[in-house]
Amino acid sequence: MTALRLSTVARAALATAAFGMLAGCNTLTRLSEVGSGPDLAAIQNPTQRYGYQPVSLPMPQPTLPPRNANSLWRTGARAFFKDQRAKDVGDILTVSLSVNDYATFQTNLTRTRVDSEAANVTNLLGFESTLNKFLPAAVNPASLLNLGSNSSAVTNGLTGRWDQLATNIACEITQVLPNGNLVISGRQEMKVNYEMRDITVQGIVRPEDISTSNTVTYDKIAEARIYYGGRGVATDVTQPRWGQEILDIIFPF
Repeated sequence: MTALRLSTVARAALATAAFGMLAGCNTLTRLSEVGSGPDLAAIQNPTQRYGYQPVSLPMPQPTLPPRNANSLWRTGARAFFKDQRAKDVGDILTVSLSVNDYATFQTNLTRTRVDSEAANVTNLLGFESTLNKFLPAAVNPASLLNLGSNSSAVTNGLTGRWDQLATNIACEITQVLPNGNLVISGRQEMKVNYEMRDITVQGIVRPEDISTSNTVTYDKIAEARIYYGGRGVATDVTQPRWGQEILDIIFPF
């Protein structure tokens, strides 16, 4: 009965340890993304994120804009009669995506370690001679302890990435923040034969960054969430099978 109880406890401990290892390696999250890939993070208030600390810097004194009496021209206007740029909820503006990023990371590591330990008990108040009485064939007081170890490791790593995307997408203003910044969201689907291409853009832009042609570049978008992917026959052929993804996640070797 005791042996059975110990066996049950051992299995429970092993299962707990295995579950902890899976959770520590982010395995459960990867398993939930099998077949679909990682999801885009939701746009949220940066001040509500963990570890946020406000920055305090010296600011200039506020100044009032100069008055232009008896003038039809408005300061900052892009047209004489009316500013044609998007500024209200429901207005549409064009986002220009021109991504051409290239990054290379290389790491080299060489480590060598040599350890050596030695000890003897040739004179210990005369008690060293009594060791031979108990272990006459195994104990030599002159070389009681002699340990040594050698280790060497060489690691080389090279990672390269190249992303290129050039297209335009029309986005709609979904919210006007209290400071005047605009929250935009847009999605575009295009079907070619049996393949569906999907582009999604979300983020926050300043009205001042919108050009006179009602266009804003992607590098002016704060909290940008840009997704470009697809689904269809070609995607299914190039994507690994879900069984291979699961095996690659849980296989420890």
